[in-house]
Amino acid sequence: MNMSLISEEDQAVLKEVFSKRLQNHVTLAVFTKKENCEYCNELVELAKEVTSLDQRLSYEVYDFYENPEKAKEYNVEMAPALGFSDGTKYNFHFYGIPAGYEFNAFIDDIIDVSRNSTRLAPSTINKLKTIEQDVKIQVFVTPSCPYCPRAVRIAHQFSMVNPRIRSDMIEALEFEELANEYGVMSVPHIVINGSYVFIGAVPEAQFLNYLFEALEGKETQGPIEGGEVSGL
Repeated sequence: MNMSLISEEDQAVLKEVFSKRLQNHVTLAVFTKKENCEYCNELVELAKEVTSLDQRLSYEVYDFYENPEKAKEYNVEMAPALGFSDGTKYNFHFYGIPAGYEFNAFIDDIIDVSRNSTRLAPSTINKLKTIEQDVKIQVFVTPSCPYCPRAVRIAHQFSMVNPRIRSDMIEALEFEELANEYGVMSVPHIVINGSYVFIGAVPEAQFLNYLFEALEGKETQGPIEGGEVSGL
């Protein structure tokens, strides 16, 4: 019986994509924990299956509590988590398994890290480079949300441009307590620096504007007009 998380058909497609688009080696760092971790084993298996598809990919597994130095290297704050490295440890993460619609965001992140490039507009990149303070973006998602990967990808690419920006995908059902703390009722639910909130998958330029509003100390609550959301 085939118990793979990725179907044979999808594996064949990914092999082709990786063969054409990967450049540098990418290491996936998987952080697990021994207790209260329903999807830790699946996250390890997913990393194993994806990295088996191309020799330029590898994975490492660490217990979050037993390897605090590695967690610090990758700036990981909780588990389960995925971090990325091409020699440089990138300041974006998946907290929870990137399943469902988030799987494509996961694959696109791997490709971007391998190529050390983003798909952002040059004007966005130039503006992101002007940020000189630490920023934390949390994107709460669910696997069944078709709009969430867009928000995750924009946030993760912001981090690639400027490492002062930390961007985390947080699977709201796996981290229910944290989602409740931020009042997550629909997704994508984006929190910047713990207080600026907007809900919905917005275009890159609008996301950038919200980021700079957050840096100015402004706060926004509730759905943003024009945003796309999925209920929990």
